[in-house]
Amino acid sequence: MAVIDTTQKQPLVDLRPGEVTNPDIAADIEKFESMLAGYLADEVEEDVFRVFRLTNGIYGQRQGGRNQMIRVRMPYGAITADQLDMLGFVAQHYSRQWGHITTRQNIQMHFVQLEKIPEVMKHLGSVGLSTREACGDTIRNVQGCHLAGACPYEVLDISAWAEAANDYFIRNPLGQRLPRKFKINFSGCETDCGQALFNDAGVVAVTRTLADGTIEAGFRVFVAGGLGANPHAALAIEEFTAKEDLLPTIEAILRVFEQTGNRNNKLRARMKWVVETLGWEETQKRILASRRLLPASSTWPGGIPEAVLRAGDAPAGRGTGPVSAIGQGIHVAFGAKTTFDRWEVANVVRGAANGTVSAYAWCRLGDITVEQFHGMASIVRDFDIEVRATNRQNFILRGLRDDQLADLHARLSVLDMAQPGAELVRDVLSCPGADTCGLAVTQSRGLASAIGEELEAAGLAEVAGVRINISGCTNSCGHHHTGDIGFFGVERRAHGQSAPGYQMLLGGHVGHEKAEFGEKALRLPAKAAPHAAVRVLQRFEDERKAGEPFPSWLSRVGGASEVAKGLADLGVFPTPAEAPDYYVDFGETGPYVKDVGVSECAT
Repeated sequence: MAVIDTTQKQPLVDLRPGEVTNPDIAADIEKFESMLAGYLADEVEEDVFRVFRLTNGIYGQRQGGRNQMIRVRMPYGAITADQLDMLGFVAQHYSRQWGHITTRQNIQMHFVQLEKIPEVMKHLGSVGLSTREACGDTIRNVQGCHLAGACPYEVLDISAWAEAANDYFIRNPLGQRLPRKFKINFSGCETDCGQALFNDAGVVAVTRTLADGTIEAGFRVFVAGGLGANPHAALAIEEFTAKEDLLPTIEAILRVFEQTGNRNNKLRARMKWVVETLGWEETQKRILASRRLLPASSTWPGGIPEAVLRAGDAPAGRGTGPVSAIGQGIHVAFGAKTTFDRWEVANVVRGAANGTVSAYAWCRLGDITVEQFHGMASIVRDFDIEVRATNRQNFILRGLRDDQLADLHARLSVLDMAQPGAELVRDVLSCPGADTCGLAVTQSRGLASAIGEELEAAGLAEVAGVRINISGCTNSCGHHHTGDIGFFGVERRAHGQSAPGYQMLLGGHVGHEKAEFGEKALRLPAKAAPHAAVRVLQRFEDERKAGEPFPSWLSRVGGASEVAKGLADLGVFPTPAEAPDYYVDFGETGPYVKDVGVSECAT
């Protein structure tokens, strides 16, 4: 790997890539170099290279030209200190001085020049990182609950299971040219922090009682979940799937998708559309029939995977889930005396069975600067702990001791990563939006930042158990359907002009083996959306009963449409003369123009 001196604020580096020892990663890089050379010499067709590039995790940007987004695959969010340092190195020398955690626990960086991609791949490969199948019509990064092995309520530690699934399906011939992308997700209990309920194959650890009274741990596998413009909650393929049958079950789902997915219309090609076309009973029948015959395959994946035999899956919890506190956050104690006290209450999680101590590190808008990459790497080494990326775009530090927490808080404070309540209401989640995505119609990151600022100013940033999710268009890359408060970008017309706007949704929630999608409240000017979020939160705080969660409060007061009545004044556009800023999007300087291109996530 590149030599990095982390004692310097500006690392001293050897710009030559180090050795890539993983033969699969090395082969991927060699082929990419060859295909890129052919493309640049006009010997490889544009469409052929685009499909190849996406399969290797390289994604075109809104800005066009040679600007590329490079997405690094990180199964279940796991990452090492050396890998953090390398990501900081790549961000500094090839990107724009920062990287971004995605909602699928990847790390991605923008504005990497196409000709530099093989060089970046070699740097990443020297520490075991790969971009393989992080984009494209492939089996995407295998997600897993970031608290796996540290959750006080989990039934099984799903870490090794997610690793086994990743190892089996990456570069698997079955997944190289699918009708559309295919997403796999693991959760260790019914709280579903991993959000299995809106994936093509979602796996939740559960138990069953056998005839002799003993308890067997296994899984419930859900199929055909998805968000996008047409959200669909996943359905359970069967009541209980034994451990030995888990990988064959996922492979059977994949085979049915590969055989029946719509290859003529990518807008209707996901697993949820297979169910729409075939019906649930027929889809279920085909999956179970495919699994029954899988032992005839030369690569039958049955039995306990080697990764699980090696690492084990004993839970940190007592298998008592589901609960709401872990999946939806813990209320910050406003009466706490110090910033450390407030951080510990909100950000520290303790395992019930194995005594683990974990702590969240807050990443504003999911972004990590060069300094933060290197700072996190130093923390992991100095404290001898591990770290994972979360699906709400933060890091969680795991394997801590209680006597390390004060020092950790001090170190995170220096890095501006110690805000209490990471993963709670101040932790607004957003897709990249019109910053880099060709499909976005609004600057969703700008809205997320504005909401965060207004929450802080109103003293509401540490309200318990409320999540705000934002997407720059209807495609739900920011999971707006599942937020307690959700927004997706829309073009508005007012006083004869185009203006940035948002549709507000209320009441989304995932957990307890259910996915409740938010209901439409009202459409708003973009500049009024932060006020609307603050007003809803203030009403919730004023009216909630002790311990009452947001969905219960929303139902009790009449639902999204009723709450929207109290926001009606915010839906009115002033004239351009009265408020010209209403016709300029967040972070922009000129008049709003709806500029939608052909995004590669839809091709």
